[in-house]
Parts: sequence; C-alpha cells; structure tokens
Amino acid sequence: MKPVSTFSRRQLLASAATVVLQPALRAASRPPNVLFIASDDLNTCLSCYGHPLVRTPNLDRIAARGVRFDRAYCQYPLCNPSRASLMTGLGPDTTTVYNNSRHFREAIPDVVTLGQLFQKNGYFSARVGKIFHYGVPAQIGTDGLDDKPTWNRVVNPCGVDHSKEEALLTNYTPQRGLGSAVCFYASPAQDEEHTDGMIALEAIRLMEEHRNEPWFLAAGFYRPHVPWIAPVKYFDQYPLARIELIPFREDEMRIAPELAYFTRPAHWGMNEQQRREAMRAYYASISFMDAQVGKLLEALARLRLEQNTVIVFWSDHGYQLGEHGQWMKQTLFEAAARVPLMICGPGVSARGQLCRRTVELLDLYPTLAELCNLRETPRLLHGRSLGPLLRDPKAAWNKVAVTQVQRASGQKAVMGYTIRTERYRYTWWDEGRVGEELYDYQKDPRELVNLASSAEAARLKKDLQQQLAAILKARGKKASA
Repeated sequence: MKPVSTFSRRQLLASAATVVLQPALRAASRPPNVLFIASDDLNTCLSCYGHPLVRTPNLDRIAARGVRFDRAYCQYPLCNPSRASLMTGLGPDTTTVYNNSRHFREAIPDVVTLGQLFQKNGYFSARVGKIFHYGVPAQIGTDGLDDKPTWNRVVNPCGVDHSKEEALLTNYTPQRGLGSAVCFYASPAQDEEHTDGMIALEAIRLMEEHRNEPWFLAAGFYRPHVPWIAPVKYFDQYPLARIELIPFREDEMRIAPELAYFTRPAHWGMNEQQRREAMRAYYASISFMDAQVGKLLEALARLRLEQNTVIVFWSDHGYQLGEHGQWMKQTLFEAAARVPLMICGPGVSARGQLCRRTVELLDLYPTLAELCNLRETPRLLHGRSLGPLLRDPKAAWNKVAVTQVQRASGQKAVMGYTIRTERYRYTWWDEGRVGEELYDYQKDPRELVNLASSAEAARLKKDLQQQLAAILKARGKKASA
C-alpha cells in the first residue's frame, strides 16, 4: 500500500474534524432554546439565596452558571395576575387581571404572548404543568385558565398527590379552601408518581422529540404551592428541631394600615409547633421541586443541548411563613412581593454572579426577545431587557419595581400599590387615602418602622410618590401624586 501523502492526511483530518463538530456546528447555527422553569408560590428559601437550612443543589447549579437576581419582584402577589403580566409583558392595570378567575384576553384579545412570539419566530412552543393560572389542587390535570394560542403542545399531568392523597392531609386551617390552607402530607409514593415528577418526565420527553429544532419549553411545577404533598424522604431532610420560626411581635400587626394585612388573626391562630410543621412541609416541597429541576438539567446535558439553551427559573410571587404574622401571599410586604429569579445560558456572560439591581418579572419578556433575537417583538411592553445586567450585574440601572394588590373595603375595591427601589419601599393604599407605608431596608430589613408619617422622610416620600404615579400612568392607570 502506498503511504498517504501529507496533503491527503490533512484532508482526512479535516474531514474527521467536520464529522466530530457537526452537532456543535448545527447547535451554534440555530437559535438558542429556552427552558422556562416556573415554581408556584416560591420565596427565596433556597441555598443559593443564603438560606441556612434549605438545600437546593440544582437551583444552585443554575445560579452558578449565570446571574441570580437578589431584588426581583412580581407585579401582583397572586397566581393569575402575576402570570398574566409575565406572559404578556403588560402590567395588571392593562391586563385588568386582579383575581384568579379573569382571563387577560377579555381585556386585550389580540395581545401576543411570550409563547406566541416564539412561535412567530419559528420555535416549537410547549407547556407542561402550570404556566398560566389554574387552581391548585382542584384543576391539576386540566387546562385551567390556559391560553391555547400560546402553545403548539400542552401536557397536563396528574399524580397521586391529587388523585389519591389529598384525603390524608393534616390541615391546620380547615376553614380555608384547600388551595389556601396550611396543610401537608409526607407521601410514601416515589417522585415519578407525583404531578411534579411527571412534569419533569414529560418535559424531558418533549426535549428529546424536538432536539433538532429550536424550542421554547415551559415547565411549570406546582410545589411548593399548598397542599404540601411531597415524598417522605424530603420531609426527613428537615428535622423539626432545626426549624427556626420567623421572628414576630404582636405589635407588628399595627405597624402598617389595616388593609396591608391578609392573615387575621396572626398566623391564623396556629401555635408554634404547628408553624414549625408547616415550615418543614414547605421546605420539603421546595427540595422535592428542586430534585425535579435537576432531572431537566441532566437531560439537557445528556442531549448536548445545555450550551445552546437559555435557562430561566422564576416564581410567580413570594410567600410568607410568618413575617408580620402573615402566611402565604396577597400582601405588599417584601416576603410576598420578592421572587427568586435566575438566568443562564447563551447571551449571559456573567457567570455565578449576584445582581442587586431592582428588576421585575415584567422584564422577562423583553429579555428573552433580546437574547433569542426575536423579530416582531411588540412595541408596547412594560418591562426592560435585563441584557445589560446579564453581561455586568453591577451595570448602571435606574429601574424600580411596582407591585399591587386589591382589597375590599366595605363595598369598595381598593388598590394598594408599592414601589421598590434598591433601598426603599413606599406603599400607598387608595393613593394614600386609607394609609401609607415607607420602609428603609438598609436600616430596617424586617419592616418594623413605618416612616410614612416621618417629617424627615417627607421629601423621600414625595419623590417615590411621583415616581410611582408616573409608572402607573404609563402602565394604564391614572393616579395622582
């Protein structure tokens, strides 16, 4: 046999390299995928946010690869209004969604949702689990209040947690509906038998089916929404003796105006032991959800898609575990308005960094449109792309966050609005007619000193009022400062 010439060897090496690099070249030549992961009713009790007890190794992996936002806020501390705003890029006063029963298309029928925009740009758009609102637990396994034009495919798993185990719950607030009751059960069933375990498996199946085309895949986990049903092994991670109660003084229920409070009486009358058990169940549900996120991350790696996939992890609002005697959501305190938010992947050059700038869930729509270079992005969006912060988390940034919630005051519906800067929060109820709040988080992280009537803070309050009024006007609400 004749020896191979130098030129022939080069040809062979180049040919071999092309074969080896083909999958990577194909991935680089197509738009990035988006894995859009939601958790229901999740606060920042996560190890990557510095919680001393709760361990979330898989969410930590996302944070280590990208940017973790320390001051991210929802638009409304209730599932349906928050999710409607996030998915349309428009604030609640434009969607007119203030409860868990109204659909945003009643007010804005032609709006292009985030999933629709990805479809218009050639993406396969799919949902598994809860992204738009549907009631938990009653509507598990259904479409609920979904938006059909948003998706090419939807999957609605239903596991033993809903089909078999709700009758076994321990319930400390039986007077409340199951979807807003303090109730829990340590299940003997395996992860894969639960709804969230099924969500992970179905999302992986869609990744596998559509691995050769760009996709926008939304995986909406239910936990840690009540009822807190999770496999017993996750409860075992948190011995009751290690659960520390949130500090509380009885006079905290008098610091803010009456409308500021959702939970009355404080803690709904639960004693300290019951509160510890509830917190343990919440932590167990978080760790269970985190394990399912880990399965998605492992599938991305196995399918060699992680380098070309933007990962966004978010919660629809925060969650109170006893702050000011409050539980769950539907207040404008920090624990209910603040959400965990992490982004990593293509276009995110800052890795493993913390961003202390003030951002909103509204910002996700323009951020993903920019990262994925989407065409025909709607001109009217109320958020701002987080692109500069994904490149430099300390970049100059003058944006604030606005959250709102509606209350019934006699026969009148009263709206509370709050504006959050990096240091302060100012809240007015019915434009200040029925109360105000002003907190300085640098000096008062627990919101124990309401500065709204302080003469020294009068100028600051006026400035925040004016900023809030301007934002509300731009988002469809008339307000006066």
